[in-house]
Amino acid sequence: MTAFFAVDGFLFAAWVVRIPDVRAQVSASHSALGLALLCISAGAVATMALVGRLCVRYGSRPVTIAALTLLSLAVPLPAHTHSVPALGAVLLLFGAGYGAANVAMNSAAVDLVAQLGRPVMPSFHAGYSLGGLLGAGVGGLLAGSLSAAWALALGGLLGLLVTAVAGAVLLRGPAAPAVRPAPARGGTAAPRRAGLLVVLLGLTALCTAYGEGALADWATLHLTDDVHATAGLAAAGYAAFAFAMTAGRIGGTWLSVRLGQTRVMLLGGLTACAGMLVAALAPSVPPALGGFVLVGLGLANVFPLAIARAGAVGGPQGVATASTLGYAGMLIGPPVIGFLADATSLPVALTTVAAAAALAGLIALAVRPSGPRDPAAG
Repeated sequence: MTAFFAVDGFLFAAWVVRIPDVRAQVSASHSALGLALLCISAGAVATMALVGRLCVRYGSRPVTIAALTLLSLAVPLPAHTHSVPALGAVLLLFGAGYGAANVAMNSAAVDLVAQLGRPVMPSFHAGYSLGGLLGAGVGGLLAGSLSAAWALALGGLLGLLVTAVAGAVLLRGPAAPAVRPAPARGGTAAPRRAGLLVVLLGLTALCTAYGEGALADWATLHLTDDVHATAGLAAAGYAAFAFAMTAGRIGGTWLSVRLGQTRVMLLGGLTACAGMLVAALAPSVPPALGGFVLVGLGLANVFPLAIARAGAVGGPQGVATASTLGYAGMLIGPPVIGFLADATSLPVALTTVAAAAALAGLIALAVRPSGPRDPAAG
């Protein structure tokens, strides 16, 4: 299962590092490129709810394989467009594959978590983070020697190969018991309560993804403009955040077993809040870098554990709902920070990431499972 998460992160990063080349190829202005990139989000959001239903009907494993196949086939297409409308059209397809893969993979992972009886969801998301780091690194190395068309084609081919091999293993493995919404007492109120829990867990994912999206676009600029870091140190700042998030996810299963999932989410949200306040308001580079490390460590496990809990409560449709809300957080983070920075300042705008992280932890505490035997209860 980890291989699917890793290849998903790899393919997305491989595309991201080639955005400047594709932009030049289609001669897009900043605003036109922004509209084209929104098509990724539109394709993902439009697909997620449908994929949740497909997972219920056909099983999450075959849907995962189909979704990763679609994503692998779509990755090379942007490099062959020569106009902004054409780019937007293929990015709709790319977004559909990306959104479908995320819902299907997380649904399959929720089933495996139930089968194993251990909170291993952070380990799967660590695979995504590692794949993203590898995709960005390889893409950067190939940028000077291979065209975008060749680089993305090779990435898509690698995605198909990994999907074929990992898919064969996944389908041959023992079937995991599909997680379905657990029956609860309370008559007609029970489904409503389950739906409310899924929405609240989705809001937890949204708050976490808001911070991830904001830092991806604004961390480097904050370090150069507000803290007066060199370009190299500014790049190292975001890299430190990304590595800290990856390391946090690698240790997430151990922490979840040791402390309980609720405590991990609460402490993670509060740690990210403190780290973001330090990073946003620090007067010099070293504390700002340390703050970004704390943000990465804090946010690392909140999103995967929220998605896992949403799947346990609502099945694949719960995963779809929470993933859609989480993806919305990734989208709104960068523009909200931009508008607030224009109205106030970038450091003040970045403090909203701290507020969102704290809110994510508090929501996780509010929706903690009630049963003393539930390992998530912490």
